[in-house]
Amino acid sequence: MAGLGKLVKQAQKMQKGIEALQTQLEAKEIEVTSGGGAVKIKINGAGKFLSLTLDPEFLKEDTKLVSDTLLAAVQDAAKQAKEYHEAEMQKVTSAFQMPGMM
Repeated sequence: MAGLGKLVKQAQKMQKGIEALQTQLEAKEIEVTSGGGAVKIKINGAGKFLSLTLDPEFLKEDTKLVSDTLLAAVQDAAKQAKEYHEAEMQKVTSAFQMPGMM
């Protein structure tokens, strides 16, 4: 059962790597701008929104334009955080191949 011991050690190492990654994801800030800088959003690598800044002049624009631009910025920020998260998780988990798994 030496293979089982090796498997347990690999799983423990992967768990430690994931825990370290979670800390890294929370510390990573991603800034997204939209509307020529009128909307600025900061989100961390774990997907938590940190801040939202709106240019006061931008708020004087048509309500639909403001809403659409804000929605696009939020969607872009969420997408970038998700892509960053997935790429970093892939780095951590790709080194560990479990027998019987792809």
